[in-house]
Amino acid sequence: MKDGRAPAGEAASFEQYRVLLFSIAYRMTGSASDAEDLVQETYLRYYASDTREIVSLKAYLSTIITRLSLDHLKSARVARERYVGTWLPEPILTSADGGLPQASLEQQEALSLAFLRLLEALSPPERAVFLLHEVFGYPFREIAAMLEKSPANCRQILHRGRAALE
Repeated sequence: MKDGRAPAGEAASFEQYRVLLFSIAYRMTGSASDAEDLVQETYLRYYASDTREIVSLKAYLSTIITRLSLDHLKSARVARERYVGTWLPEPILTSADGGLPQASLEQQEALSLAFLRLLEALSPPERAVFLLHEVFGYPFREIAAMLEKSPANCRQILHRGRAALE
């Protein structure tokens, strides 16, 4: 059991992936506040884990945030189904140069309302596979491990997702 304080190394290791984690959660949920909550929950789970067993921190944290986002979408789905209006993602504040706050160069892609609206047409698993593969460049074998599916199944999910967007 840890003493309630994050060792500097663990906090620094986590912080280098904060923008990536926020990006995944925001694109999955469409809510900046939900995304930040999910990032915090990811940190708590990371902090409570045995870090000696983590082979790839990026993959480990991406797996946690993806699964938390999917769980969130499943639980929020009932409430959203009762809403009769158009779903619109929350806007997020950007810095003066137009980038995400504290975003690294690789993560400073434009977040357009149109892109987030397109994602609304996808089921949570389709959204996860689409984002992880098309936006963040994860290979199918890593996505499969994150979602506990086969790589072939993930390819099929992506194919269905692309078809839904056409």
